[in-house]
Amino acid sequence: MHSSCEVTLRRVPGAVVLEMQGEIDSSAAIPLQAAYDDAVNALTGELVQRVVLDFTAVDYINSTGIAVIVGILAQARAARRVVAASGLSSHYRQIFDITRLSDFIQMYADVDDAIATTAPSA
Repeated sequence: MHSSCEVTLRRVPGAVVLEMQGEIDSSAAIPLQAAYDDAVNALTGELVQRVVLDFTAVDYINSTGIAVIVGILAQARAARRVVAASGLSSHYRQIFDITRLSDFIQMYADVDDAIATTAPSA
């Protein structure tokens, strides 16, 4: 598999998890945006307040991929949704710190921790 990203949508109580696999680069823009749109629009009558981006199966993220993630964050922020990241390797956690993405996205070791924190912070 070269330069491809797959995104699977999983609904859990209080949140939606976008499980990403492969590479987060320019090829990720369409599948990630489509999954985000499905997550927040397909649930009529149920307000999605929390979106978890699961990076556990992500092999690679480049600057274009960071831009894709920033675009999702901007949309979520405009709709007052919380975005959390889980499963980032230590290398990509550092990248999120350096680029200050970590200022705008909650980071967790794994999906279970990200889901467990569904209550809005006071």
